[in-house]
Amino acid sequence: MLLEKISSPADLRLLDEEQLEDLVVEIRDFIVDAVTTHGGHLGSNLGVIEITLALHRVFDSPRDAILWDTGHQAYVHKLVTGRREGFDRLRCEGGLSGYPSRAESPHDWVENSHASTIVSYAHGLATSNQLRGEPHRQVVAVLGDGALTGGMAYEGLNNLGHSNTKAIIVLNDNGRSYAPTASRLGESVSRFRASGTYQRNRDRLERLLNDVPKLGPYLEKGVEGAKAAIREVLEPPAFFEQLGVGYLGPYDGHDIASLEAAFAAAAEMDGPVVVHCLTRKGRGYPPAEADDVKNMHDTSELKPGSYTDAFGRAIVAEGRKRPELVAITAAMPDSTGLLPFQDEFPTRCFDVGIAEAHAVTSAAGMAMGGLRPVVAVYSTFLSRAFDQVNLDVGLHGQPVVFVLDRAGITGDDGPSHHGVLDMVLLSKVPDMTVFAPSNHAEVAQMLSDALELCTDGPAAIRFPKTMPPEGVTTTGEGLSARRVRKGSEICIIGVGKMLGAAEGAAGLLSEDGHDVTVWDPRVVKPLDADMLADAAGHRLVVTIEDGLRDGGVGAAVTDALSKLAPTGGPEVRVLGVPSVFLPQGKPDSILAKLGLDAEGVADEVRSFLRSSSGRTN
Repeated sequence: MLLEKISSPADLRLLDEEQLEDLVVEIRDFIVDAVTTHGGHLGSNLGVIEITLALHRVFDSPRDAILWDTGHQAYVHKLVTGRREGFDRLRCEGGLSGYPSRAESPHDWVENSHASTIVSYAHGLATSNQLRGEPHRQVVAVLGDGALTGGMAYEGLNNLGHSNTKAIIVLNDNGRSYAPTASRLGESVSRFRASGTYQRNRDRLERLLNDVPKLGPYLEKGVEGAKAAIREVLEPPAFFEQLGVGYLGPYDGHDIASLEAAFAAAAEMDGPVVVHCLTRKGRGYPPAEADDVKNMHDTSELKPGSYTDAFGRAIVAEGRKRPELVAITAAMPDSTGLLPFQDEFPTRCFDVGIAEAHAVTSAAGMAMGGLRPVVAVYSTFLSRAFDQVNLDVGLHGQPVVFVLDRAGITGDDGPSHHGVLDMVLLSKVPDMTVFAPSNHAEVAQMLSDALELCTDGPAAIRFPKTMPPEGVTTTGEGLSARRVRKGSEICIIGVGKMLGAAEGAAGLLSEDGHDVTVWDPRVVKPLDADMLADAAGHRLVVTIEDGLRDGGVGAAVTDALSKLAPTGGPEVRVLGVPSVFLPQGKPDSILAKLGLDAEGVADEVRSFLRSSSGRTN
């Protein structure tokens, strides 16, 4: 097989056209097999095979920096830069990352999984090349898979054009992100550049100019000006050119020869240039091409009984009761459970593309107008819009409900996707109410309570990617906590999914002869006064959360108890995620290593008891 002989980009340059075509087929089969085995991003990588090969044949990585926006497009890049054998442990603990990783290879410049940032990286690297006197080093940024719907991409393009800094932006235009892209730019540029009318009229005018008797030779030098005039007449001014960025294209993103010619031409141009490539997400794999929702962007599915499924059902039920309810998502209607709502209420569901900041401020405006917006987004992505949450929603006291999927330790996608910031950040927003369901049934209850009770400020409901406990349907009500076990010596407060660890630890400690109380706080801001008063009567209080320990829920509990009992109050142990970037791995494995499972919590209590009493109970 050809793929087995590719250990570096230099090997690609030895292949002829027929061999390249065979290699494309081999790579496609390899990726399908790897993703089927380990999960990950499928459709996006199938769509960039030819672009990746052409880039590595034209440019000299890593001397030339090839940068990937929405880094889940980089599987092919990893294959041809010597990491084929690593795919046996793709997205596994200690294995190959599903995104570019600086620790893996010098060919990976940016560990990028959040979208729309790569043009800014390119601007910075190109500026460095210019100031350090290294203009021979090319900077190539692959922007696409919906990333041009994000505002930061436009900021980067604007600064590239303003500074005239040399960088090549490869626009992978597949019309989609996770779902069909909420943007008309790529469609507009493609329509006019590829327009048959434009091409025919341009050619016709050139012939007319050249055929004018006697004057033809004198007009020849004006042909280029005439072409420019045609563009002004027959199409809107090209968006990129108005920013000071050159434009080439559009090109067939699956034609390696034409891509190589385009990239080589871009390399010879002065200043920044966009090379516009039209691709098909899921190219060459029928199941992906037939997937109208997301072209098998990834292999995840909405699981019945999951927290996401519970939310999807709950928002449809609330939508039927509340005509003012609207839903907003940032390019992820499927993954956040909004497709059922979108199907039933198409005019009340808004996918804004990869534009979280816009989604949040837009929601504030909708709330100001009398609607009840629900913003559904992954926890890790809400951090991109915290300023808007705080000042556009919170400062204005608008009743926007944020539903944060993939909160806590998410697992296989690594450090960029762990949702460990949301409780620390949101708990600092004045008048914010934060719910944390511990089971499937609580999601519907909390959505209803958030819409009913939180009318003078924002609310958030955060839940994990992992499945809820089976068969647990007990719910609380309103803003009250729920005591699930009564004791007198030790009080354990388990936030959200960590209630399971709290109950497990209580069982282990009871076997040691200890009397343990367990609380499900349900609402981590504001904390329930009855729960705090009960906790204050124990010898030891332990809080457990799957968010950052520093500044999180445990810190708030500690502060509240110190005010309830300034002297003689309980000792408090706060268990949570350390302030480090956690690698990929299965959520339960990561939590266990952090001491956030039943055994770890019980050991923490035993350690405290030994140190405080001088004996082992």
